[in-house]
Amino acid sequence: MSRGATKTSATCAIVGSLALLVGTYLHPMGADPNDAVAAFTEYAADHLWVASHLTQLAGVALMVVALLLLTEELAARGRGWERVAAGGAVASLALAAALQAVDGVALKRMVDAWVSAPAEHERATFHAAFAVRQIEIGFASMLCLLLGVTASLYGALLLVDHTYPRWLGGLAIAGGVPTVVAGVVIAYTGFSDLAMSINMPASVVLLLWMVMLGRCMWSRAEGRDE
Repeated sequence: MSRGATKTSATCAIVGSLALLVGTYLHPMGADPNDAVAAFTEYAADHLWVASHLTQLAGVALMVVALLLLTEELAARGRGWERVAAGGAVASLALAAALQAVDGVALKRMVDAWVSAPAEHERATFHAAFAVRQIEIGFASMLCLLLGVTASLYGALLLVDHTYPRWLGGLAIAGGVPTVVAGVVIAYTGFSDLAMSINMPASVVLLLWMVMLGRCMWSRAEGRDE
C-alpha cells in the first residue's frame, strides 16, 4: 500500500473512531434500555437523536474504509483470509446502516408518535413502537456477532503478519471476542444489564484498537517519508 493510501487509512481509522465516540456521547443513556416506557420517553425528548445516529453511522463507515485499505496491504503478502475479513467489514457496515435506519429513524418516529398520540390510540402506538424496538434488538445482536468475528479475524491476521506490533492484533481479539458474546446475550435478553455490561467495555476496546491501528499506520507512512 502506498504512503498516501496508508495515511488515508490512518485518518479514516482515527476520525471514524472519534465520530463514533461523539455520536455515542450524544446518545441519551439515562433510562434503562430494557424498560421500554422509560426509554421511549427519553428518546422522544431527545432533539439530537437522528443526528447522533447518523454520526455513529459515519464513524462506522470511515472505520470500514480503514479496514478495507488495511486488507489491501495485508493481501499483498498473500494469506487469503484477508478477503474474508474484508467481506465481514462490508457486511458489518450494511448491518450498521440497517440498524441505524431502524433505531435512528424509524424508532424515533414511532416514539414521537406515541408521546403525541391521543389517549385512545396511545396503547396501540406504544405496541407499534415496541415492535420496532424488537427489530432493533435483532439487528444489534447480529451486528455484534458479525463485527466481533470480523475484528477477531483482523486481529489474527495482524498477529501473524509481523508488519504491525503483535499487541495490536491481540487488542482486536480482546475486543472482538466479548463483542460476539454480547451479540449472543442481546439475542436472548435484549438490552439487559448483562448485555450492556459485556458490550460497552468491548466496544471501548475496539475503539481503542482502531485509534491505535490508525496511529501505527500513520507512523509507518511517516517512516516511509524519511
